Amino acid sequence: MAEKFVLATHNPGKLAEMKSILSGLGVEVISPAEAGVEVDVEESGTTFAENAMLKAKAVCAAAGLPAIADDSGLCVDALNGGPGVYSARYGGEGLDDRGRCMLLLRSMRGQTTRAAHFTCAVACAFPGGDTLTAEGRCDGAIAFAPLGDGGFGYDPVFLVPEKGKTFGQLGPEEKSAISHRGKALAAFAEKLGAYLGK
Repeated sequence: MAEKFVLATHNPGKLAEMKSILSGLGVEVISPAEAGVEVDVEESGTTFAENAMLKAKAVCAAAGLPAIADDSGLCVDALNGGPGVYSARYGGEGLDDRGRCMLLLRSMRGQTTRAAHFTCAVACAFPGGDTLTAEGRCDGAIAFAPLGDGGFGYDPVFLVPEKGKTFGQLGPEEKSAISHRGKALAAFAEKLGAYLGK
């Protein structure tokens, strides 16, 4: 009998990714809708890890099941680590992914330092009060123009130097092998495996 975990996301891509990673541990990942809960959590944390844990604890409390959440974003050296935890809200509510990419490129105009990294924090909260966390990071640079139409968010402007391509130009498997989320989920799966084996 697989243990059920609720993934605190409405993103079908994230749900599919988490299902494939955790199925090997005998874990069944379900959406909040499948668990019969709808929770809107204000991401008031100052770090990715805090925001992920806020979401995991809220969904765990509502569903009465272990809950997994992640929070991730883009940190740009020339913008003092911004947009950081505000990546999804960068430029305000009216902007879509493309609008945020273009705003980022405008704010980078004239910058010679283009170093940036993506960070992802994964948090898991259990009904008994136990928690697990893991983080992943992928270093790169901000491209001078959007390239590729794969992925989502800032993928078309995030250049991976060793690949000579942006995340937007990489296929899903190639991206998840090196991405911040791929690394965080791999580290999390290892910790969860050890926890469930106890």
